[in-house]
Amino acid sequence: MQKRNKLVISIAAAVVLGAAAFLFLRSNEPTGDFVEYAMQEKTDIPTAIAIGPDSSVWFTMDFAPAIGRIRDGKVERIATGKQRNNVEPLGLGVDSSGTVWYTDALDQAITSISPDGEFRKYPLDTPIARLARLTVGKDGTVWFAEGTAYSITSLKDGKVSRHVINNIRGGPYGVAVDAQGNVWATLQGGNQLLKITPAGEMNEYEVPTRSSSPTDITVDAAGAVWFVEFRGSKVGRFFDGKFTEFDVPSESWAALSGVTVAPDGAVWFGAMREHAIGRVRDGKVKLFPLPRPDARPYSVAADAAGNIWYADISGYVGMLKASAAKKP
Repeated sequence: MQKRNKLVISIAAAVVLGAAAFLFLRSNEPTGDFVEYAMQEKTDIPTAIAIGPDSSVWFTMDFAPAIGRIRDGKVERIATGKQRNNVEPLGLGVDSSGTVWYTDALDQAITSISPDGEFRKYPLDTPIARLARLTVGKDGTVWFAEGTAYSITSLKDGKVSRHVINNIRGGPYGVAVDAQGNVWATLQGGNQLLKITPAGEMNEYEVPTRSSSPTDITVDAAGAVWFVEFRGSKVGRFFDGKFTEFDVPSESWAALSGVTVAPDGAVWFGAMREHAIGRVRDGKVKLFPLPRPDARPYSVAADAAGNIWYADISGYVGMLKASAAKKP
């Protein structure tokens, strides 16, 4: 399906746990080192993925009036209660209480759903919203990339605060928060990383590879900032003021998307055109081909046990088992 091959997927999710959820068992039995779960509806496109504190796996779905969750080996397709389908649900995060947060572009809002099923919308004061990735800091602040406002925006105690990027080259996409409360973001069009300190000071750092289009970003336990270069086919690391880049093996262009850090410190990412997920460990890059030749892993997440999860826009959510992820 042509829609599945778009590099920027659209999804907006509003979730109501109290609404009727349709349960279905995974359609694929474990295949070697992988377990995959097919979507119930052919038009459902898994996009963003996040792990809850109870180990539930949440994912947004483009072109669907629902959000997904995997729990105890079963997939729940939870109706949003909307007449229309989701559009641009690129941002998804779960806080320490189990509250799920996600971007809702059609409603120009950020929406949350509590563990007991209560949901709430936090409207943005823009007539149109183009929203990218979202994360939740340890203090519960929700951060997201807001392209239409040219901002890395925070939501805390119901209040929206914008950190406007004073650089016409910008184009915010990825966002992450480190242990000190610094917010890190990628400026996709500007080919830069952005740092916002707790005091609100903003600094930009040029990515060494020109026109590399940095997208997803994360921070490891040591404070190193990791990001993927969508057009550069590289994984970047920024630490102590210095960049290091790791080439991803590819015949032409790997189309990297998604990045996460596993409990053992390994960095994982999706390589859509290689139909694989990849790992950087001890300075070495390794690709793990997915079971299907048409796989397009758009987002990745690591659970507490070290299993690596991915949202595949070809219609699956999958997992690489921790035992395989830890192999040389």
